Amino acid sequence: MEKFVEQTLLYDFYGELLTSKQRQVYESVVLEDYSLSEVAQELGISRQGVHDMIRRCNKILEDYEGKLHLVEKFLHIREKVHEIHKLTKKYHAEEIAAISSEILEEL
Repeated sequence: MEKFVEQTLLYDFYGELLTSKQRQVYESVVLEDYSLSEVAQELGISRQGVHDMIRRCNKILEDYEGKLHLVEKFLHIREKVHEIHKLTKKYHAEEIAAISSEILEEL
């Protein structure tokens, strides 16, 4: 998975667990693509401080995923939904309901 997509998913699922300052820095640098210098100047800290905070945030988000696996579960469920969607083009409504139930029971 592309690094930006991974970071975005992790932030979407666990971002609220960061402090407000961590969220502000992470959103500015990672999601909005501001430079370290711009964020450092705005917050009155060094570029290295911004860089270190981003690294800490990434580690925190990855640790939450390591414990809770919410992104992994989401991607698995999304894959199953895509399977169901593909089947809709192939089968009638009654068959879709039965097959969908079987697929979702596997979760």
